[in-house]
Amino acid sequence: MKIAIINGPNLNLVGVREPEIYGSISFDEYIPQLRLQYPNHDIHYFQSNHEGAILDELQEIGFDYGAIILNAGGLTHTSIVLGDCVKGITTPVIEVHISNIQEREDYRKHSYVTEPSVHFIHGQGLDGYRLGIDWALENIPMDNV
Repeated sequence: MKIAIINGPNLNLVGVREPEIYGSISFDEYIPQLRLQYPNHDIHYFQSNHEGAILDELQEIGFDYGAIILNAGGLTHTSIVLGDCVKGITTPVIEVHISNIQEREDYRKHSYVTEPSVHFIHGQGLDGYRLGIDWALENIPMDNV
């Protein structure tokens, strides 16, 4: 299966930024480990601090991939257009957050991405991405790829 992991603003700082919340392993360290766990699947990784670049990436791959694991970062809580984009593509989107957004600041409790997504994982640290891939492999029909 072709699986994309798309991360939004500030997630390039994971491993450095607030390690008590986000952990001390960077995505540069984590993604190669994840690819080793799934050698029979094509895992594409994209991160941007720019909303338009994330929208462009979703629209570019959102009709050809088996699944998208999306952590939109702070855009989760602010971007109606991001939610609309997820609604507009055919690739199933699994929303992932490293921290438990329901136990953080009030403004983080609302997500424009949850409703159009097929699954939601939060509060599992970086392991949430692996859980998202596992969920996709178990629940998304292979004829979707």
